[in-house]
Amino acid sequence: MSFVVDASIALAWFLPDEASSSAHLLLDRIVLESACAPAIWPLEITNALLVAEQRKRISGAERASFLDLLAALPVSVDQPAALVDLPAISTIAREHALSAYDACYLHLAQSRRIPLATFDPPLRAAAPRSGVTTLP
Repeated sequence: MSFVVDASIALAWFLPDEASSSAHLLLDRIVLESACAPAIWPLEITNALLVAEQRKRISGAERASFLDLLAALPVSVDQPAALVDLPAISTIAREHALSAYDACYLHLAQSRRIPLATFDPPLRAAAPRSGVTTLP
């Protein structure tokens, strides 16, 4: 795997008002190199797309289409966090004032020793303090 991708990057692929050229460059890179994400990634994206639909940012048809596109991407979704991983995830969250969900992304990048692709400001700030490089 070349990098961990978080939901903020994926949402920039699908939500027109969050589109970014750097996010699309990462999408091109995923097609060539593949990426990975924690088990919460598809749920986080699905929820964000549902909220976007409820707020009339996208249509129901767009939401369904985006989820089909997401399913076709070569992103390896990790297994759910094991009970043995929870202390490490909790420590990361506490030390960096992150949610446990965001800490999952950082934990995966740390454990695989690969960069983390995120637009999330707190996660971007925590990554280098944890020895993880960020993209873009």
